Amino acid sequence: MKILFGVQGTGNGHISRSRELVRRLKADGHEVDVIISGRKEDELREIEVFEPYRVMKGMTLVTFKGRMNYIETMFQLDLTRLMADVFTLDTEGTDLIITDFEPITSLAARLRNIPSVGFGHQYAFRFDIPVARGNIFEKYTLLNFAPARYNAGLHWSDFNQPVFPPVIPESLYEQKQPLVNRSKILVYLPFEELPDVSDFVSPFVDFEFFIYGKVQNDSDDGHLHFRGYSRAGFLKDLMECDGVVCNAGFELPGEALHLGKKLLLRPLDGQIEQESNALAMVELGYGMAMHSLDGDMLADWLLKPGREPLHYAKTVDYIAEWIGSGEWDLLSKYTEAAWKRLF
Repeated sequence: MKILFGVQGTGNGHISRSRELVRRLKADGHEVDVIISGRKEDELREIEVFEPYRVMKGMTLVTFKGRMNYIETMFQLDLTRLMADVFTLDTEGTDLIITDFEPITSLAARLRNIPSVGFGHQYAFRFDIPVARGNIFEKYTLLNFAPARYNAGLHWSDFNQPVFPPVIPESLYEQKQPLVNRSKILVYLPFEELPDVSDFVSPFVDFEFFIYGKVQNDSDDGHLHFRGYSRAGFLKDLMECDGVVCNAGFELPGEALHLGKKLLLRPLDGQIEQESNALAMVELGYGMAMHSLDGDMLADWLLKPGREPLHYAKTVDYIAEWIGSGEWDLLSKYTEAAWKRLF
């Protein structure tokens, strides 16, 4: 098929999972053109697999100090530019549009009546899964930011719903698991200010904290190790660490559960998806959640043992098979097969 694939560029999770599915679809012989929006091109990293790709403005969500900023989000929204990108987007001969929470491709599919698949964690919320309490605007945004006709939702558990397991990077299946350093903790809190994160973890001198964030150069300050973006370095530290402290996004916790890392989540305030993820994590008994940088909770969590790996299936294999089959109304046939692989 000729597939137009839209990727939401905000954060690294969308890019990470879309990278895996695009690679698999191309290997299956599909022609895949990629649109990335919501992030400046010079801020994108390791996206060669998406070539040929185009970068458009799209829409993004603005945060400040660990909280959604809806006012700034509305101010940065350029509806004229958005609609111009939609109407000028070349979809000639396109058989299917896949959107990973990307609004330009989602709108184009609806306006031109092209079959569309929503791929990603956000599309799991179309089904009966744990959802945090939120206002009407938050729930509407989650369900209508980039809707699709068919939904390939992802979650850490199936909740007896037709959703797929998380997408795990191929390298985490291929590489041999190294020995775990019980004092090594991976910290990824991109929506917090770096000085706040440093103050949060610095009292715990018996642990080595590898803190990923917006830093000019890698540096070490005693037991605090500051690291800039590096997918290879990040995955290496993830495999070696005993636990992960991170926001309540979806991809990183899924990777940590796959490897058997203990988790402490800090959901982004006012972001219903992350608050729902924290709720689900606690309900499943897979990890802990805090609603501020809580030193007492961190102290308790650091003393907890690790957990058994979940060893998720290669989800993109099942999604690619479903997409290629054209049996888009038979979603549960493929989701059930993916979960059976775990048992």
